[in-house]
Order: sequence, then structure tokens, then C-alpha cells
Amino acid sequence: MQSVALLLICISVAVLSSLPWLLKPELQPGSLAPFDAVAPKDALVQDSTALEQRRSKLFARSVVQVIDPEQTSQLQRRLEDQLRQLQRVTDSGNAARIGPVNLTPLEQRWLEERSTKDHLAWDTAVRRAAGRMLSQGVVSSLAPDQLRVAASLQMKGIKLEANNPAAFSLASKVLTSTFEGSSNLRTDPILSKQLFEEQLTKQGVPTIEVRQGDLITRKGEAISPQAYDVLDFFGKVKREPQPVIWLTRFIEALAACGVMLLVMRRERPGLEVRHALLALGLLLLVQAAKLWFKGTVIPLAVLVPPTLILTEGLGAGCGLVWMAVASLLWPEPVNGLGDGRLIMAAAVAAAGALLAGRQRSRGQLLQMAVMLPLAALLGQCLLLQLQPYTGWRAWGSVNPSLDELASEALLLGILLMAALLLIPILEGSFGLLTRARLLELADQERPLLRRLSCEAPGTFEHTLMICGLAEEGARAIGADVDLIKTGSLYHDVGKLHAPSWFIENQKSGPNPHDQLDDPIASAAVLQAHVDEGLKLARRHRLPRPIADFIPEHQGTLKMGYFLHKAKERNPDVDESRFRYHGPAPRSRETAVLMLADGCEAALRSLPPDTSDAEAIDTVRRIVEARQRDGQLRKSGLSRAEMELVVEAFVRVWRRMRHRRIPYPIPARRPFSN
Repeated sequence: MQSVALLLICISVAVLSSLPWLLKPELQPGSLAPFDAVAPKDALVQDSTALEQRRSKLFARSVVQVIDPEQTSQLQRRLEDQLRQLQRVTDSGNAARIGPVNLTPLEQRWLEERSTKDHLAWDTAVRRAAGRMLSQGVVSSLAPDQLRVAASLQMKGIKLEANNPAAFSLASKVLTSTFEGSSNLRTDPILSKQLFEEQLTKQGVPTIEVRQGDLITRKGEAISPQAYDVLDFFGKVKREPQPVIWLTRFIEALAACGVMLLVMRRERPGLEVRHALLALGLLLLVQAAKLWFKGTVIPLAVLVPPTLILTEGLGAGCGLVWMAVASLLWPEPVNGLGDGRLIMAAAVAAAGALLAGRQRSRGQLLQMAVMLPLAALLGQCLLLQLQPYTGWRAWGSVNPSLDELASEALLLGILLMAALLLIPILEGSFGLLTRARLLELADQERPLLRRLSCEAPGTFEHTLMICGLAEEGARAIGADVDLIKTGSLYHDVGKLHAPSWFIENQKSGPNPHDQLDDPIASAAVLQAHVDEGLKLARRHRLPRPIADFIPEHQGTLKMGYFLHKAKERNPDVDESRFRYHGPAPRSRETAVLMLADGCEAALRSLPPDTSDAEAIDTVRRIVEARQRDGQLRKSGLSRAEMELVVEAFVRVWRRMRHRRIPYPIPARRPFSN
């Protein structure tokens, strides 16, 4: 069922990617004209290119702002706070103390000498002046000196009984302090659209004047945008179904999906069908967004967030290959977007994929979600500033404004935050294993690990020692250290079903296997710790890559001790009954854990005076035995990597067996009466 869903999504992506080509005009601006074309009559043809340029220029100048009542009320409340603070300064009897504004000696004297009547009249005058300024609109970018001049002019239009210059100057200061850097204006989209249409109508629609007999195109020459408009006006551009072109685009998109899945499978051998469904589902959403928004789509918004999600869940390689396919599959020609926008989006997405693969906490991801939009904004601003010198028009024929670039960066930041909030949901729904999730599972206070440490303490100590060996081995060959660390902690949880049947948990009592006295039944107990471990993994919802460590660390190894016991009783006993059910390790991480599990007891039993060469020889014999038994065939471990793992194990053993100084313990003194 999942495979059918996978195929259907691949076909849907191919259909969306090729749909615009189904009724594609046979001619395009920039293509070579297949014939000579002459105007059959006089006509005025709309110039679509000039119209689009005029629309872009008019849009930035067609912003209508209106008074925002909420912002106006907020500024009025701020003014009242300023007046109250100034009155408290006056009431304290020391006008020289720090207040809402800096006071001159004349202003301090006026505050100290003014009467209650003057105070009330002055406050009323200031409120009236503020009301006039707010009714006209206050702009946040106005310079403080200009704002103070405006406040002074408003105060001069109001008669004060106390006609004192200090009263006027102080009022100007209070008004400037209140309104500086603030605005009570907001953009009205309806009025802005009306103004835009009025200006466009006033300027008129740009047209191309064509006379009968004018040569429109010459065979073999490139078709200009204006010539294309004229050809389309006279019906020379045919829009008929072109199944060959559509089928070519369809096959290209379908092949791109297949290549993406193959590369992702190579980058992540444990790729599941639901992982592929997530990648194709995101690609389908992105293709739908491209088709819906067409030339107005923002490449940063459709490429960067999905790349971050896939990188976190499947690794940087999978995120990068998805980004490459999504960048190449565009239902419409990229020229309409501007090549520079697409290149910038791909560069930011690639940087995000490489950085996200190294992040080890959700806090670091949040920081990256802030830094990537800022980097995109700075990069695009730099391209915009360098455009006159390089001659490269990264945005096509129309350059964006700084506000537009900031809006794109803000949208990218919002989408990245939404993606980070979505990742924990996708972890459970699609079985993603992010770096943060790995570190959370490695917390030894988690219920399953706490239970292991309490109910099977010997197994838990054995697990911690193996974890140290496996981590160093993984680090030596460049494997996933966080994955092997977490997998090592859970690889023996199945022993919780019968802890006392395993030697590391047995104390002074009798060995249950001796009392059972049945090698076949004892072998079944050992196999049961794998089966029970998988049940616990499902019960505690461990991700599949972690659960794989439970059976693969034993592979199909022989249970040598009980096989030997069985052969003493029956030399013809079936050896397969004394092998674990497997599977054998299918990744480098599970293979390293198998080797660590086999070498831990041997290294721990070496005498204190064992040399490094002897320890290496001991570990190498165990590794070669696993290799001869076919346990490492599917793991992808090379012989060179095996040698690095051997040396890493011995380094850990050397740290474990370091010498200590014998500290003298003083004799215990008897208590004196």
C-alpha cells in the first residue's frame, strides 16, 4: 500500500511539473522565429513587458496611509505619562532633578513659580497641540529637529495666559520626546489599490503601434517580447496540445523523483517508505506552490524550510539532493523569477543543510532559523548594490526594493520557525530521527534506561562500557557517534525479561542454566532477550534505527558455550538452533557495536601487564572471527576501517586500565575516654 502511495505521489509531482507544457505556445520570447511575419492591418497592441514594468514602479509609489486609532491612543497615553512625570518633578520642590526631559534654568524657574491655573492651562495647550499633530499623522522617520520645529509651530498657534518663552520651549520638548521614533499611521490596502489603479489609468496602458505591412519577425531571428505580443494579437501564436513536449517534461520530472529516491537511499541505507513519502510530499507541495504563484513565487520560501526539515530528519545528504531536484523542477521558465533569486535561495538552503547537520540541540536550530533569513537579506542587498558594477541583473528586468527583500526575509523566518515547530510532529508521524531526538533518547533518566539500571545493574554497567568502546570506534571511522551512543544504551534492554539468567547480573546464588541443564532451552533464553528487546522497543516507541541495534548487535552469531555443551551430549546436533536469528549488521554503526560487544569481555579479562601489541592482537582475532563468520558482509565496513576500530578499542582499554598511585590509609585510632 505504501509503495502504491509512493508511485502515485511521484506521478502527481510529474503531472504538476509538466502541466504548463501541455498547452504550451509553440513560440516564446527569445526563441528563433520559424517564419517571416508581416502585419496584416493597422493595430494598437498592448505591450505586456512595458505594462509589467510600469506596474512594478507604480506599486512602490501607490501606498496610502491612514491614521491608526490604536497607535494614536497609545501616543496620547504616553503624553499623559510625560505630563504626570513632569508634575511629580514640580511637586517634589526640586525642578533640577531628573525628569522626562532635560530642563534649562529658565524652564526650571518657570515650573517652580507657575500657579495651579497656569499648570492646567499649559497641560491643556500641550494636549491640543498633540491632537493637531496626531490628526495630521506622525512619521517615525522624521528627524528630531524637524519634529521639534513642528511642535513649536503648533504651540505658537495656541494662546497661553502665561506667555512665557520657557513654557513654549518646554512644551516643544515634551511633544518631541513623546512622538520621536513613533508613528500613528498604517497602510490601507484598499485605498492603496484604488490609487494604484487610478495612476495606472492616468498614465495609460503602454501600446505598440503597428501599421499594415510592417515586418514583425524575420525567419531565424530571435523573437523580442514586443514582437511576441504583436504575433499573439494577430493569432500567429498557436496554443495547441503538444503531447511530445509534455511527455518529455513528464518523464524528466518522474526520472528526477526516481533519482532523488535512489540517492537518498544511498545516503541513508535505512531509508523507509514513509521517509520517501515525506520527501515526495514536500516536493508535491512545493510544485503546487510554484504552479499557483508562478512568477511571483519566492524561491527562499519554497526551498529553504523543506530542506531544513529533511536535513534534520534524514541527514544533510538527503536534504541537499531534495533541494537540487526542487531547484531544477520548475513548471515555468526560471527567467521570469530572475536567476539570481533562485541561486541565492539554493545557496541559503545548502548552507542551512550543512549547518543543520551539525546542530545538537533545538536551541541551536532556533538560532539558525534567525541567522539564515538575515544572511539571505544581506546577500540579496549586496547583490543589489553590486548590480551596477557587475551588470548581472539577478532579479530580471525589475529590481526589488529594500522593503520587498526585508519582507521575503521575514516570511522565510516565519516559515523556518513553523518548520521547527513541525519537526517534533513529523518525528512521530514519519519516524524521523533528528539529532535532538537522539540526545533526548540518550538521557539515562528515561524510564526504560532507569529500569535497566535498577533491575539489571550488571547489564547496565556492561552497556556503559560497550558504549564507550563503540563511541570511540565510530569516531575513528567517521560514523554517526550520536546514533551509536544511543543505540548502545538500548541494545540489551531485552535482558529485563529475565535478568538473573545472564552472568553479569548473577550474584552468589546458583546459575539458573545449571539448574535447567538443557543447552537448547538455554539457547532459547538467550534468543529471547533479542525478541523481548524488540517488543520493548515497540512498546516505548523507539525509532527504527535505534531498535535495529537490538537484533543486529548479535547478528547470526553462534552461542558457542551452549553449542559446545549440546555437542558433548549429541555430536550431530543442529548448529542452526544455536545461532541468533539476526539479521546481521546492515550499517557501520551496528557492526561497530557488535565488535564492541564481543571485545569488551576479552579486554576486561586481560592481565594488568598486557602490552598494547598483545591487546591489539586479541581484539584483531575477535574481529577477524566475526568477519570469517560472515557477520560484517552487509555492514559496509572496509578492512581499513576495521583496523581503525581495533586501535580505537585498545585506546579505550588503555584509559580504563590506567595505573593509580596507592594512597596510604592511616590506621584507625581507638576512642579515648
